[in-house]
Amino acid sequence: MRRYLVLIGLFFLLAGCGQSYAIETTMSEQVPDFEYTTQDEEQLSLEDLKGDWWIADFVFTNCRTVCMPMTQNMAHLQSMMEEEGIDAKIVSFSVDPDYDTPEILKEYASHYDANFDNWSFVTGYDFETIREFSIKHFKNLVQAPGEGDDQVIHGTSFFLVSPEGEVVKKYDGVEMKNMDTILADLKKVN
Repeated sequence: MRRYLVLIGLFFLLAGCGQSYAIETTMSEQVPDFEYTTQDEEQLSLEDLKGDWWIADFVFTNCRTVCMPMTQNMAHLQSMMEEEGIDAKIVSFSVDPDYDTPEILKEYASHYDANFDNWSFVTGYDFETIREFSIKHFKNLVQAPGEGDDQVIHGTSFFLVSPEGEVVKKYDGVEMKNMDTILADLKKVN
C-alpha cells in the first residue's frame, strides 16, 4: 500500500513539473532564437514575440497549390481575431527565401488584405536555414523543388506558439473549419 501511495505522489509531482495550458496540446518544441526580415524590411526576432501567443505557418508566394488556401485561411483567422479582440501575432515564414524578397512578400500579403500590425511575412535567410528551422522545431516538412521545378514541397500546418516560444499545437491550415478551433484555443489561452 505504501508503495502505491509513493507512486501516486510521484506521478502528481512529475505531472506538475510540465507547463500546463488551458487547451489540449499536441506538441512541445522550443523555437530557437532567430532574427529575420519582414515585408517592411524590419527585423523580427523571437525576442520580439516573447510575451505574446502567436500563430506560425510556412508558405511561399509563387506557390500554385496549398499556399493560397492557407493564406486565405490565415487572413480569415486574422479577421476573426480582430472581431473578437484577441491579441495574438501571426508569422508566415517564406520557404522560398531566394525568390521571396520583402517587396514580393508585401505585394503577396496585400492580395489577402493582411494587417501588418500583427501579421508578419518573413524572409532573409537561406533555404537550408528555413528548411532546418521548420523540420527541427516545428516538425514541418520542407523540401527543395525537384530538378526543373520551382515548387517547394512543404507542410500545410498552422502552429500555436506560447509566449515563452514553445510550439504547443498544430492544426491543418488548409481546412477553413480549423480556424474556428484555433480561435477557440486562442480565447482560452489569452
